[in-house]
Amino acid sequence: MPAERVKKLATSATFAMLQKSIELKDKGIDIISLSVGEPDFNTPDHIKKAAIEAVENNYSKYSPIPGYMWLREAISVKLEKENNLHYPPTQIIVSNGAKQALCNAIMALVDNPAEEVLIPTPCWVSYPQMVILAGGTPVIIKAGLSQGFKVTAEQIEAAITPRTKAIMLCSPSNPTGAIYSKAELEAIATMLKKYPDIAVVSDEIYEHLNYVGAHESIAQFPWMKERTVVINGVSKAYAMTGWRIGFAAGPKDIISACSKIQGQYTSGASSISQKTAEAAYLGPQDEVEKMRQAFAKRRDLIVKLASRIPGFKVCVPDGAFYLYPDCSAYFGKCYGDKVINSGDDLAMYLLEEAHVASVGGDSFGSPECIRFSYATSEDQITKAFERIAAALEKLK
Repeated sequence: MPAERVKKLATSATFAMLQKSIELKDKGIDIISLSVGEPDFNTPDHIKKAAIEAVENNYSKYSPIPGYMWLREAISVKLEKENNLHYPPTQIIVSNGAKQALCNAIMALVDNPAEEVLIPTPCWVSYPQMVILAGGTPVIIKAGLSQGFKVTAEQIEAAITPRTKAIMLCSPSNPTGAIYSKAELEAIATMLKKYPDIAVVSDEIYEHLNYVGAHESIAQFPWMKERTVVINGVSKAYAMTGWRIGFAAGPKDIISACSKIQGQYTSGASSISQKTAEAAYLGPQDEVEKMRQAFAKRRDLIVKLASRIPGFKVCVPDGAFYLYPDCSAYFGKCYGDKVINSGDDLAMYLLEEAHVASVGGDSFGSPECIRFSYATSEDQITKAFERIAAALEKLK
């Protein structure tokens, strides 16, 4: 029989919707996907070239558990140059995607139900599950649309108990696209001066998908740096989701613990992929900016189209590539035998009736919302919202 901790885990709503979409596509149905957080661009050519050269140069052996030194040095340079954060290679670990880096960090910090991790919500579906898998207890801090989906320092402090081990932050955010400003992060960091034993796990994977200004990390504040684990990777900014390279940078003892954990269940990340990540960080960045500009245009388009939908309450996302409208105006409505009582219900209805894949907000911690990914073409976004509008008109 499966272990109890496995029974407690929820299935990823994002990938469940993806699987349902694939099943419908296999039946010949034209599905427009606004569900998965994956750039539709190709990996830049100079990065693909690095992979070819790595194969030709026989980079085919086991890699060091924390990553090759040359990649950790490249990441160190990136953090210094782009974020003004100094982390030597010994305080950096390369993992099989940012998801593993996050899971490593949580497992390094938490190991029993008496230990709590504070999670501002709406949040990525995997955060609470990672805490549960590690044996800890997730504590949800709710931030609604009226406050831009961002928690305040006061809200966080109200949730702190003697059992609090860590706080998870994500900026830019999945699923909301919200970005914490420097002033907002400083308020949180200043409050945390009173709680020196609480660590912060800062998920910054959407760093370069920012439409309002420079990226800010809570690790920039001197008193926070030695208690913050910065998580990032190449997936979103460089359209490299399948290459599976992420990293964690942080206090030496936590990074050492992450390396110990990783050494027991996956060992080092792909040698070929590490070469591509080095090329991504040290090579030209013009393709990153082109993709950011394209996403910004798509953001403006999807906000305009969603704002025209009667009943949708739209908060303009400042980053990432998600729109997260409140759709509760449709709760209680029905079409035939289909009754809408949550964001998940609406997402399934739109998949079956409009043939548009999205993700309901239940698994993100806000069942009144629905998530649309605009990591697809403007034509597809426009066509999708034509279908969505027509389907929603049928609900009575």
